[in-house]
Amino acid sequence: MRSLRIVRSVPLLALAFLTSAACPVATQPAPETSFQETVVNLAAGRVLITVAKGVILVGTVETPIEADSHPPIPVELGSSQLGVILGAVDWIAPASKQQLARLDQELPHLRVREAGEGPHLGSTAGQEARDLEAIGDGVFKRLSELVQNLHGKIDLPSGEPIAELILADYAGEYGPEVWRIAYGFEQAEDATDYWTTRVLRPSYVQFWPPEKGQPHTLLEFTYPTRVEGFGGSATTSLVELWRQKDPHLQQIAASDARLGDAARGILEGESNKVPGTDATQFFRAALDAIAPRGAREIIAKIGQESGFAWILAPPAETVKPGLQSQRPSGAPSLVRPPQ
Repeated sequence: MRSLRIVRSVPLLALAFLTSAACPVATQPAPETSFQETVVNLAAGRVLITVAKGVILVGTVETPIEADSHPPIPVELGSSQLGVILGAVDWIAPASKQQLARLDQELPHLRVREAGEGPHLGSTAGQEARDLEAIGDGVFKRLSELVQNLHGKIDLPSGEPIAELILADYAGEYGPEVWRIAYGFEQAEDATDYWTTRVLRPSYVQFWPPEKGQPHTLLEFTYPTRVEGFGGSATTSLVELWRQKDPHLQQIAASDARLGDAARGILEGESNKVPGTDATQFFRAALDAIAPRGAREIIAKIGQESGFAWILAPPAETVKPGLQSQRPSGAPSLVRPPQ
């Protein structure tokens, strides 16, 4: 695995709804200061990744927590690389009818080429490590610009990142790899109910290839990890559902011998030995089995020889003229409004 000279430890995400933000106008605060709302819609759901023989499969399943949340969308970053942004992805200023940012659409262009002061990857993979940092720092720079307009108290548990980026690729002679890049934040109260916000340097954690002796199994990332409030229950992973003999997965595995072999290989630790075509067939069926009713599903792949391709492309989005969509009263908020 690539070595990290500096890594900030960020725990797996606790429950957080990052779907909207109420912030004051950027002026010196006063008791009578009026606050305009900045809406930050969440890319919410699950990202599942299988590294099979000759292919990396990346599927996402939406968690439709409110009307304006987005499905996590795999984004092509090159013929052998893709990324998925989870968390605060869609930034809107309804008062001016302006979309401030749509980070998943901007992702292919969010790169910082110069060396930064943050975590640096080791030299074992050379140019690929520098490219990884360039993307991570590009997202960091963009988030840093956006949070300058957040002056309300962000209502998240301590240590909770505001966003995260999942990257999957074939890195030259190094082979398939999967990284999670998390973006924490911190706030300081400059005056009563008036906060300054900054995004912390990203933390880089490599999930694939697994450490020596560890199983080669399906990877899963969920955002938010709980969907019923900070005390809600966590989503059960696909691997755990298999261990619990979930009837839907058992039915898929029993329907065809090759699907059964693929299910056992992927979920029991030998996914890298499963033929790509069999892995793809099981992967699609498994995502259907775990998706909530009406949730959008997206599947992309990176072929070791063929590169990026869609298996189940993202749905076309409906553009709402003049941003007329209004957040429902009482919807969960990234920022706690001032008292």
